[in-house]
Amino acid sequence: MHYEPFLKKVWLSSPTMHGEEMEYVKEAYETNWMSTIGQNINEIERLMCEKIGCRYAVALSCGTSALHLAVKLAGVQRGSAVFCSDLTFAATLNPVVYEGGVPIFIDSEYGTWNMDPTALEKAFGLFPQTKVIVIANLYGTPSKFDEICEIAKRHGATIVEDAAESLGATYKGIQTGKFGRYNAISFNGNKIITGSSGGMLLTDDPASAEKARKWSTQSRENAPWYQHEELGYNYRMSNVIAGVIRGQIPHLEEHICAKKAIYERYRKGFSDLPITMNPYDASCMEPNFWLSCMLIDRDAMCSQIRSDKKATYVKEKGKTCPTEILEKLASYNAEGRPIWKPMHMQPIYRDHAFVKVSEDVGADIFARGLCLPSDNKMTPQEQDIVIEIVKSCFE
Repeated sequence: MHYEPFLKKVWLSSPTMHGEEMEYVKEAYETNWMSTIGQNINEIERLMCEKIGCRYAVALSCGTSALHLAVKLAGVQRGSAVFCSDLTFAATLNPVVYEGGVPIFIDSEYGTWNMDPTALEKAFGLFPQTKVIVIANLYGTPSKFDEICEIAKRHGATIVEDAAESLGATYKGIQTGKFGRYNAISFNGNKIITGSSGGMLLTDDPASAEKARKWSTQSRENAPWYQHEELGYNYRMSNVIAGVIRGQIPHLEEHICAKKAIYERYRKGFSDLPITMNPYDASCMEPNFWLSCMLIDRDAMCSQIRSDKKATYVKEKGKTCPTEILEKLASYNAEGRPIWKPMHMQPIYRDHAFVKVSEDVGADIFARGLCLPSDNKMTPQEQDIVIEIVKSCFE
């Protein structure tokens, strides 16, 4: 196989803009509502409540700020043990640490790559006083919410749902971002829809929504002067950013359709390879297919060694590894990415408790998996070349 490198980079997942975004940004500019108040903010809060089925939405500066206020609302304080998804981006659990909480990492399961309900039940046996669970929906795939929610209810625990990667995905017809008492979504530049930045806290509790609004605007009291009686944050979303998001929201389903088509083309293109795609239960889940990921079969893995910051491998005929595939994609000007490195393997969190059932599932997925170029502006022809590049690594 010989192809020339892509002249235009094939991205992992970049913003896809449509034009309406500029109209709402222009509206903010022309009406001079350039700060953290304005019609764009009001409208995206309304539209997200309508889409997800929640009662209240608070537009914030990023998904991390939404998660921070969510764990604060959930009552996390200094010394609080919190059960957290292990296979995720650090932003899922860093807010727990902001509040002085102590993350306890719960391993994944192979059916969705998300938090394993069996490991969660085991964790309650080991740490029965824990009252908060922070759970992420990895790469746009919903978690096993029937089991997770039942366990949480039985143990009197509050769920914080990190739906930053899964906006538009559903579990048994219910939108993600609805399963926790407090939920967070993200509009970061690489998400399914974007504002370049921005996030949102979602809840059905009016008092919590009001508290989040107050905290996000430096906790100003209702007084003739700047009165402060508790700690606040500069977390409110800009009306300009909200304008971009307002223009993106009508295209959410269109973006999901394009992402699903990419996933299906990969699945078909890899059907004769020792590869599986990131899984989901089609009987009850509809992901948003934000990123298409692949997992190499164990017996098709060549030797691969990773330190904290470097990786190497030994090429073997008929076998490959994520390191080789990612390097080869990069040489053709295509962007892939390793699977999130599990939190219990991160230097900053290695001394924290980690609960698994038997084998370390998250570490195995990290070792054998990778995220493929999943940009919805990638043409089918470009994706065909990506598929051939991956195939060549197994020669």
